Amino acid sequence: MNYNWNWRIFFDASPEGTGTYLDMLLSGLMWTIATALCSWFIAFFLGSLIGVMRTLPSKTANAIGTAYVELFRNVPLLVQMFLWYFVLPEVVPTQVGDAIKQLPDAPFYTAVVCLGFFTASRVAEQVRAGIQSLPRGQRMAGTAMGFTVYQTYRYVLLPNAYRIILPPMTSEFLNNLKNTSVALTIGLLELTARARSMQEFSFQVFEAFTAATLLYVIINLVVVTAATFLERAVTIPGQR
Repeated sequence: MNYNWNWRIFFDASPEGTGTYLDMLLSGLMWTIATALCSWFIAFFLGSLIGVMRTLPSKTANAIGTAYVELFRNVPLLVQMFLWYFVLPEVVPTQVGDAIKQLPDAPFYTAVVCLGFFTASRVAEQVRAGIQSLPRGQRMAGTAMGFTVYQTYRYVLLPNAYRIILPPMTSEFLNNLKNTSVALTIGLLELTARARSMQEFSFQVFEAFTAATLLYVIINLVVVTAATFLERAVTIPGQR
């Protein structure tokens, strides 16, 4: 294999005229982080709501929660990304569809919504499992204290369930962070898309994707470290 390694390529001016190749990769990293954080905000709150619905005694709430989870969890993320970006603007009223198409940074908003709804189905299962893993006595204790259903979940069940599912929720966040790379298919210039652009412009494919890999590893290690400190901070004394 006759390949010319050039690690100084990162400091060469990019063809975009807005800085070096390193600047281009860091710009992609910023879009990746922004997309991951915004979509996680949707996923966490919507997923928590759906997860709670799946543990309520109401059959209607259970049916809605189950339908949501099965729909979004069983359709591939790439298909959902295309549906949100290409199909949705065509099936809504014309004025709404035109407004969606003309949004500045439309791929970013589409990726955020798509990843948020997709990841929410997985978060919902984590929340459901966390609540159902708690002793039945905790729910009955809330009832005995005169709490409403909302208060029982707010002050008794959810705080303890979140402590239990913090490690798997960290894994879901990391999956969500890596899933942002799928958004390159709709034109979002996140980290993977920037690495592909760099290798197409410079033909230094190994350098481009080695740098992208290292950036993914670094940001993932930061998340894992932060989650470890958070887990220690919320641990109930005497349980560890």
